[in-house]
Amino acid sequence: MNISKAKLLLLPPPLTPKLNRSLYSHSQRRTRSLPHHRDKPINWNSTHSFVLHNPLLSLLEKCNLLLHLKQIQAQMIINGLILDPFASSRLIAFCALSESRYLDYSVKILKGIENPNIFSWNVTIRGFSESENPKESFLLYKQMLRHGCCESRPDHFTYPVLFKVCADLRLSSLGHMILGHVLKLRLELVSHVHNASIHMFASCGDMENARKVFDESPVRDLVSWNCLINGYKKIGEAEKAIYVYKLMESEGVKPDDVTMIGLVSSCSMLGDLNRGKEFYEYVKENGLRMTIPLVNALMDMFSKCGDIHEARRIFDNLEKRTIVSWTTMISGYARCGLLDVSRKLFDDMEEKDVVLWNAMIGGSVQAKRGQDALALFQEMQTSNTKPDEITMIHCLSACSQLGALDVGIWIHRYIEKYSLSLNVALGTSLVDMYAKCGNISEALSVFHGIQTRNSLTYTAIIGGLALHGDASTAISYFNEMIDAGIAPDEITFIGLLSACCHGGMIQTGRDYFSQMKSRFNLNPQLKHYSIMVDLLGRAGLLEEADRLMESMPMEADAAVWGALLFGCRMHGNVELGEKAAKKLLELDPSDSGIYVLLDGMYGEANMWEDAKRARRMMNERGVEKIPGCSSIEVNGIVCEFIVRDKSRPESEKIYDRLHCLGRHMKSSLSVLFSEYEITNN
Repeated sequence: MNISKAKLLLLPPPLTPKLNRSLYSHSQRRTRSLPHHRDKPINWNSTHSFVLHNPLLSLLEKCNLLLHLKQIQAQMIINGLILDPFASSRLIAFCALSESRYLDYSVKILKGIENPNIFSWNVTIRGFSESENPKESFLLYKQMLRHGCCESRPDHFTYPVLFKVCADLRLSSLGHMILGHVLKLRLELVSHVHNASIHMFASCGDMENARKVFDESPVRDLVSWNCLINGYKKIGEAEKAIYVYKLMESEGVKPDDVTMIGLVSSCSMLGDLNRGKEFYEYVKENGLRMTIPLVNALMDMFSKCGDIHEARRIFDNLEKRTIVSWTTMISGYARCGLLDVSRKLFDDMEEKDVVLWNAMIGGSVQAKRGQDALALFQEMQTSNTKPDEITMIHCLSACSQLGALDVGIWIHRYIEKYSLSLNVALGTSLVDMYAKCGNISEALSVFHGIQTRNSLTYTAIIGGLALHGDASTAISYFNEMIDAGIAPDEITFIGLLSACCHGGMIQTGRDYFSQMKSRFNLNPQLKHYSIMVDLLGRAGLLEEADRLMESMPMEADAAVWGALLFGCRMHGNVELGEKAAKKLLELDPSDSGIYVLLDGMYGEANMWEDAKRARRMMNERGVEKIPGCSSIEVNGIVCEFIVRDKSRPESEKIYDRLHCLGRHMKSSLSVLFSEYEITNN
């Protein structure tokens, strides 16, 4: 390319006087002036001092306007500097990687150069990878391959950038194709390329390919091991993460703080306090860096494993507390049910971001204090902190707990008003809220409005329909889920079996319970057994329920024995009922419900002495019947009512109306029985 051709392609506006003066002052300081325009450029290369110390390249660092950039480029064209690979690549790098990011213009310059070097391609690809549209980096990579010049052949700096984009966008298949190019060029032997490919697969949750690349590579280092450990942790395979660490130890590779973050977080998932303590001791004994992420991971592990005091000790010893540190501690106290302590820490924070608010609201929901959660949400709005998707999910869960339909509808309108995307998580929470608050038609409407559904979405609607006694529709959605290729999980089967129980579908329930293991490779848990015992018990199949309990691979809990006792009372099987009651009293002698069921069972069997004995046992043990509690939502405010509670100002009117309703119901029943007798006579 000659100078005149370069000018035609890339000539920008002339220099402004201000920039001219700046160029002149720079040249004077370096005792060299810009050469005059020549028809044939000097044969410069990147080692020539004129290129290395040219004031034009220095000015790029101070340039913050595209107009000035074009003026510098014009001078580079005029004096032939643009034809030097080093100089042109610096210009492209500035366009692609500076804060201003003139990416489109960097591509124009790149295409205007006859044979751009690999550095120019790499910086432009990297610039697009960090932009709002990172997929453009793949298009540029394809153009580079089509260019086919030796100077622009991809190298070990090209592929880590592309792997990172695949990791960020979860493009495992595309990453697999790019790995093929890496293998073809024999670049897999470069450690940072190899590690980037493992990290990419791990970030996409494709641990099978991550492990395959890891196992087949001869250049494994600590980064490789860390990618694998944290990859397993990320997909919830905590035991595998710890197993990989043991392999790492056996090969003599020493862990660092990143390794420990993955291992400590794995212990959090498993609730394994002992192993968590072992890793903490290793950190202290071997002098590993106590980075802020590692400290936060340790605090999270101790709080999730029940040792909140050790978590607080670490927190108190922190020299610098980040928002994550505060959030971890506040969430930990809330998780342990210590909401008052959690609230005190929360109030001590001067600046609260949305993550901190979410921790406090979520903690209240987890502690079954839905009203507190909604009150915090109102407080959050007055603080000018903008709620996000997580806030909405927590608030919808609070509405589900309270049956607060009006508040749930308001939150739904809020989501629509502020254009929060109705993704799977938020849509599923709305389905769950409407179903639990009694509006199953709206739950179905939201369900059908979710374009991409997953296992959680189907589980929510199946459970909601089960709650409303619509067993056949719940089963139809389960079949739709299977036809769509979505695998059910243990929670899905809780809803499905509950639907069969509420619908009295005994054989269907048996079939689905059997299919959990045989068809879907899921092991029934205690909750599934308790539903099946309830299903069989309600149908009077108490001996079958007893045999099912004997076949359980784990010890039956109170829910399973309680379901059996309820069935025994319903069908008058005193012998089996006494067996169930005995087991229940061993598990929890302070549960008033056991004595009440036992008393009722004896009473219905006319075993009055045994009924008296059950009541006497209850009194002697100081067990008091917990009064029933109900709630009602009035104008968005949830009010709770307890049996014989007269603390409210309107109590007298409420009980008058209640007695009136009672008399009306009795008279209606008398009329109904009279009509029944006349009809049958």
